[in-house]
Amino acid sequence: MTAVPTDVNLPRVLVVDDEAPLARLVASYLERHGFEVQVTGDGSDAIQRARQWHPGVIVLDLGLPGADGIEVCRTVRTFSDCYIIMLTARVEEVDKLIGLSVGADDYVTKPFSPRELVARVRAMLRRPRQDTGPHGVGASFGPLSIDLLGREVFIDGEPVALTRTEFDVLAALASRPTMAFSRRQLIETVWGPGWVGDEHLVDVHIAHLRRKLGDDASAPKFVRTVRGVGYRMGSGQ
Repeated sequence: MTAVPTDVNLPRVLVVDDEAPLARLVASYLERHGFEVQVTGDGSDAIQRARQWHPGVIVLDLGLPGADGIEVCRTVRTFSDCYIIMLTARVEEVDKLIGLSVGADDYVTKPFSPRELVARVRAMLRRPRQDTGPHGVGASFGPLSIDLLGREVFIDGEPVALTRTEFDVLAALASRPTMAFSRRQLIETVWGPGWVGDEHLVDVHIAHLRRKLGDDASAPKFVRTVRGVGYRMGSGQ
């Protein structure tokens, strides 16, 4: 996948929800805070708008008619690395995990406060890209190579496609490879200190990272679990 870079300084948000009153309410809050907003209740139309308009964030309902949120998210991820916040009216954890497994960066369960959603969007667009840390512009851990400035990852020279958030989590760990990060430290580094939500969001992204890196969760070489603390980089061996 070759993602189209998105200018995160451009405050564009695409709201995708077939509940028109809710979509309008969310859009009005976003517009009030200075965002340029487009609204659609159709999954296929959302894909076309994402392709042509290049939003920085998509607020995406899971339960859309036709092309549902999962299909929209999966398709958008083939051409864009914009941030995606999944909305779901279902509280079962599996729905949240399914949404994140296709590339969503965060989730919000209905009913929610529009103010909280706006805060999440603003926090995402303010997220700093990870600095290069002690490794300079790149870091290597056995067969894993990370180009921190180019935001590319390779295993044995073969590119690995990561979402923005997956890359940021990996870059945070790689920037201080001897440090064991708690979930809260990773949240503050990647999502920002003002982020509010379930810290187990970190575990979901770690699981996706390991899968994409071919890292065995029972004996990981690249992203290791530090029991009672959190995660740290492994040597790759």
